[in-house]
Amino acid sequence: MGLQDSRRTEQAPVAFEAGRNIAMKVPPHVYEATVRFYRDVLSLNEIRTYAPSVVFEFGSSNLWIDRVPGISQAEIWLEVITNDLETASDVLAEAGAVRCDEIEPLPPGFQGFWISSPASIVHLVCKCS
Repeated sequence: MGLQDSRRTEQAPVAFEAGRNIAMKVPPHVYEATVRFYRDVLSLNEIRTYAPSVVFEFGSSNLWIDRVPGISQAEIWLEVITNDLETASDVLAEAGAVRCDEIEPLPPGFQGFWISSPASIVHLVCKCS
């Protein structure tokens, strides 16, 4: 049993669960059409309390539609919640997930970090309430 393994058995195990937020990063040339699709075609309920951000109810999740200059196609970013950020970071690094904190600044004091999955899907890993 390695050092990391023995440390994990001494502490409560790290837990991961799906967060409530899904972010769709959309290039400017398709942004308005994308918003219209979710608002007018699918008739999803828009959560206006986040204005000026565009956010829709997407089942039990929030779907954020973000205009991002400089990208050529849409990307999906997911939120993962954990009970232990430090151990989560170690576990994810051991599993080959790449930290990519430079991808988007997080607010000062925010308890979280960015990773990329093996399929290059960005995930916000946070200790959120």
